[in-house]
This record gives sequence, structure tokens and C-alpha cells, in this order.
Amino acid sequence: MASSSSSSSPGSRLAGTLTLRTGAASLIPGLPNDVAAVILCLLTFPDQSRLRATSRAWWLLLSAGTLLPLRRSLRLPRRHLLCLFPTDPSVASPILLDPAAPTAWWSLPPIPCSPQLYGLANFAAIAVGGHIYILGGSRFDARSYPLDHPSPSAAAYRLDLTLSRHRWERLPDMRVPRGSFACAPAPSGGVIVAGGGSRHPTFPSYGTRTSGAEWYDTAMRAWRTTAAMPRDRAGCVGFVAHGAGDGREDEFWVMGGYDGYTTVGGVVPSDVYCRDAVALGLCSGKWREIGDMWGEGERVRLGPVATISAEDGRVTEVFMLDGHDLFRYNFSSNGWSKEATLRRKIPPTQSCGLFAMNGELFVLTSAKAPVEVSNPWRQTKRRMALEFQVYNPVVKTWRVLTTHPPVDVPIDFRTAALCTVEL
Repeated sequence: MASSSSSSSPGSRLAGTLTLRTGAASLIPGLPNDVAAVILCLLTFPDQSRLRATSRAWWLLLSAGTLLPLRRSLRLPRRHLLCLFPTDPSVASPILLDPAAPTAWWSLPPIPCSPQLYGLANFAAIAVGGHIYILGGSRFDARSYPLDHPSPSAAAYRLDLTLSRHRWERLPDMRVPRGSFACAPAPSGGVIVAGGGSRHPTFPSYGTRTSGAEWYDTAMRAWRTTAAMPRDRAGCVGFVAHGAGDGREDEFWVMGGYDGYTTVGGVVPSDVYCRDAVALGLCSGKWREIGDMWGEGERVRLGPVATISAEDGRVTEVFMLDGHDLFRYNFSSNGWSKEATLRRKIPPTQSCGLFAMNGELFVLTSAKAPVEVSNPWRQTKRRMALEFQVYNPVVKTWRVLTTHPPVDVPIDFRTAALCTVEL
């Protein structure tokens, strides 16, 4: 590859411009700047964040304003990250994982929070472009009575990963407080939410429910209300389906959840789960009801759901984890068909998470794993481990990865939150 003074490639021109602007002789001594720029572009996201302080030239190259256009000009694939919220994000930091290097974890700052508030649960974590949003949730307030009953939160926070310094920005509150609700990126670049309420993590049947829906207008920095769902629904999942409606209209789908509760034996409360779905036409602004996705006795409720998107970000495939099996949703028949069985069964005492990235499905479980020690007289230590069972729906094959996140206790995916980021 030619040096930056003679090469005409896009990466060479950008790297050369950077060198002239900073006055530095080279990005990496002994290498042409175009070669050095490609090497730095291929580093994992955590490594790029750590290495910005190496020199002024590296700070400028690894800043979002230079790095992202350079990656696009070099036609490098988009960088996909996993953002994991192990617990309350106002207490514990969310962490990022670059799947290109499963050992590379990077901690983000916790969200700012009033000292009287604690125990945020059932919030929504979602990424739109390089922005990570934390929305709503069920919040406990030390000033309320009784202390063990949560109230829904309307708070909204956003963090811009393309900035060199990561800080949470407080956005305007949602119009309706809600936790455990459906949420998806809006085609306009904002976020659309529906349903939810307050939900106790130990006694989930208690709490409020809502049918309200709204979306965040990034240009106006305001929440806009849209038509409410046909009935109250909480504990549901949402996604935007491309061309699934009448006239090939894009729709915001809300699946599953619960719309009430009953009692077993007149004493023990039990949720009444929804077997159907509803969809909001993003042009018409009207909801349409979709029938039951499974029959009586087939399954109790909707399991964890993950969606695979096309290059334009629109959802093309929807998958669900039910026990040890993966199911694929068929839009035309409104039903689920078995896709595959997990390579390793998950014990009933363990929780698991499901997300999609780079066209593959990831099933996560966490546990304390023994760590080898060199001295046989020392007591064996146990370290937190995350196991990824990765399924490729195109070639229908599995692979297994293990990583050690910077947390001390096993992660409960019934309360933890996951989202994927695409830069």
C-alpha cells in the first residue's frame, strides 16, 4: 500500500489530511498513515476509547467525527456492540461488549439519579444509531408509603456513543409513566413506546396498566402521543415491521404481555397473558388487531423475542425462545414454527437472555465458573462467566462463546436489560 503522500484511496486522503492538520509525522512510526489509519479503525471499540489519549493525532482520528466517516469510506462493516444492564442502571454501570473481541468489555457511567430513588426495574433500554436510551421503569421512592410498592417512571435518558466523553443526557419525560412496556426505534430516528405500567419485581401481578402510546420527536425534543392500543397491555415486546400492513405499510407491532390478573384458589395472584398482537400503522396512525399466535394449551406466554433486521434497519425475521427451543414467527399465518433446539440446555433455575446481532441469534446465560490456579494448595476461585450460544439461521449452525464480564454476581436476565448498538 502506498504512503499517504502518494496514495489516492479514501482512507489515505483522510489520514493524510489528519496528519497535515495536526502536524504529526505519522500516526504509527514506521508505517504509512493510510496503513496506520486502517489498523486503528479495526481496533475494538473499548480499545479505541482507551487509546484516544495516546497522542493528539490518535485523539482526532479515533473521534467519532473522523473515525465513522473513515470506516464508511474504507467500506468496513458496521460495528455492532452489545450493551448489558446487569441491574439498576442508577447504581451499577451498564457495560459494552464488542463481539469482535469477546474479552473486551467497557463500562459506561451510571445514569444520574436522585438519592431518594432506588431499585429501578422493568425499564426499556434501546439503541437508535449511536444513541442508547433508558426509558421509564418501575421506581421505588424512599419518601413514599408503603416502601415496597413501586410507581411507574416517565424519566428518559440518552447517551451518545459517538462522543469522546460519555455522559447521560436527561430528556423530557414521557407523557405517561410506564414500566415493562413495548419499545422500538421509530423510522424517523426517534423512539416509539406503547403499553406498560408499574410492575413489582417480586409480586408482578400488582400494579397499573396502560394502553397509551407515544413517540419521541428528536427534532423537536418532545414526546408526541398517538392512538392508544385497543386495550391495556404490559410486559409486552415491540418492533417495527417493514411492509407488514395493508398496502405494505410499515407497522409498530406489540406482541404478548399481560392485560390483567386473576387468583389461584382465591389467594395466589396470577397474570392473564395475551396470546395475540396488535400493530400500529405508522402512516395511517390506526391500530389493527391480530389474532392469537398460538392455541390454548400450546404455551403459556410469549418468551424472549429477538428480531433480525435488513441493511436498512427494518425487521425481516422475528424469533422467540421457548424453553430450550427457538421458534420463528410467520407473518402470513400468524403462527410460530420450531427453528432449532439449543445446543446446551439451560437448567430451570437459570434465567437467559436473547438478542440478535450481525444476523445471528445469541442466547445468554451467566454463572460462576471455576478459575484455574497455578498453586494446587490454593483454594479454587470462581469467576463470573457469560456463555453465548450463537445460532446462524441462514446456515442453521450453532457455536458457543464464553466471556468474563466485569461483574461479581450472576446476572438475572429476568431483570437485566439488553440492547444492541450499531455504529
